[in-house]
Amino acid sequence: MVPMALRVVRLGGPREPGEGLRIGTVRRPPRGVPKAEFASRDFYDVWLPELSPSQELVSAAQRATTEREWAGFVRAYRAQMATPAARHLIDLLAALSHRADISVGCYCEDENRCHRGVLAQLLADAGAEIA
Repeated sequence: MVPMALRVVRLGGPREPGEGLRIGTVRRPPRGVPKAEFASRDFYDVWLPELSPSQELVSAAQRATTEREWAGFVRAYRAQMATPAARHLIDLLAALSHRADISVGCYCEDENRCHRGVLAQLLADAGAEIA
């Protein structure tokens, strides 16, 4: 049996072998890119904004300059992802990671200062097979 996994990627970057279905966990689609070109321009195949932070939290993350401010964003994002609807989606992606290659991502350059790093931990905590 071939191992399957979930990868965390930067949307808009070149696809790597084994990424599988690329899922955009962002609040907004890429600016200036026609919807028909999202996948061909390496953004995402499927958009899942329900796993992105609220617009208020996106703004807070972008303003965060200290570790304390970043930790506040992480706490608030984790609280948003603790809702039943978000938990169901996280559990679904975690289960899918054992049966197919999938990837989730965001546009941010630095995964350590992006919700996708937190989302990766939430997915791992839910049992996802992380590459």
